[in-house]
Amino acid sequence: METTYRVKVWKTAVYRGTKVTTYTVRWTLDGEEFRAPFGTSALADSQWHRTAGNSRKNTAKALTAATVAFLRAQPSAFRLVDVRTALREYAFNARRRDEAPPEVAVILKWVKRNTLSMATWEDPVKVDDVLRAVDTLLNSKRAAASFIKCNRRILNVAMEHAVKRKILRTNPLPKGRGATPKTSNAVDCRSLIHPQRMARILARIRRRTRGGRRLHAYFSTLYYTGPRPEEAVAMYVDDVTLPPKDAEDQWCDVLFHTAQPEVGKNWTDDGRIHEQRGLKGRAEDDTRLVPGPPALTRILRERIKAEGLIPGDRLFQGEFGGIRILAGSVTRRAWGTARKAELTERERESPMGRRIYDIRHTRLTKWLNDGFPPAQVAYWAGNSVPVLLSFYAGCIEGQLPDLKRRMEAQGDLPELAEGE
Repeated sequence: METTYRVKVWKTAVYRGTKVTTYTVRWTLDGEEFRAPFGTSALADSQWHRTAGNSRKNTAKALTAATVAFLRAQPSAFRLVDVRTALREYAFNARRRDEAPPEVAVILKWVKRNTLSMATWEDPVKVDDVLRAVDTLLNSKRAAASFIKCNRRILNVAMEHAVKRKILRTNPLPKGRGATPKTSNAVDCRSLIHPQRMARILARIRRRTRGGRRLHAYFSTLYYTGPRPEEAVAMYVDDVTLPPKDAEDQWCDVLFHTAQPEVGKNWTDDGRIHEQRGLKGRAEDDTRLVPGPPALTRILRERIKAEGLIPGDRLFQGEFGGIRILAGSVTRRAWGTARKAELTERERESPMGRRIYDIRHTRLTKWLNDGFPPAQVAYWAGNSVPVLLSFYAGCIEGQLPDLKRRMEAQGDLPELAEGE
């Protein structure tokens, strides 16, 4: 892309209609005129409603890093961290943009005056500076490949949007091999939890003075049926089908149909901490039914009876009961405390069970290692078969001796007599 400095920008024209205010920018590059109308609020609202809470948050973070890299100078009247907060929490948050307090509004006005124009994207050197900024953490260390790939994807969407609106002539971001770092979705087999360790951790959680049995039932559901944590917290009593009371040694059925990820009240439509969504990667009304072994039957029956839960009640309620959802801060604290208490120092320093999500990885891997058909495991997991195998291929073990015997039985080549 050639660099041009023949840029002229006219004052933004504002049209205030009865329902929508439109902002039109007119500028020229090398004598060629461009126009772009922006219904700022309407456009932001349209993007906001089509995007999940975590995606909104990640988009705000990526655009904040890019904007800071576009500043002409460092602020002197306030800290750079305050600039980042103002951009992330207000400028790039459609829900809070009109709620910015006076001190934040002052910062955003300063940013507006001190940000380079869009024509700067035609400078390849500046593009490299921006990419370096979004690839770097606040501690000046290079981010993980998955983080970089996510940020690059967000910027690419923004650039394509700018091209579509004729703000830019072409997408200035690099394409092809090397444009983004390679990432692997494979699960680290070191993160899997040994059954004996898991039993001790669950027992430790059950003995907690505050909410131990509720949390024990929650983590047991994760371990025995392998849902995503946000799917388990969304469960209601109606989602569990238990066998008759005199059949404690029988299996139960657990239905998953909703996910409620914890994204923060600033990023949801209704201002709640959790966002209600369908199952990940599935149609809006999709469900999946997973069998729970007799051990889980006993745990869930005890949980429902002890709390006097009825159909329509949350299965795993928050600390104060009622309709409150089980908070991620509570589950993370309980898991981290029990893990620290029950693992050796070497195990604690390893990836074993470092995240609650590793419980799901452990269950899915066990199903595969026990010889369950991948198609069945993929259904129970809420994944496709290709995704399942790409994630867990490196964790499958225990089947090699049988595979060797089967290969020997095939006889790849005939054995030759001595001298032949």
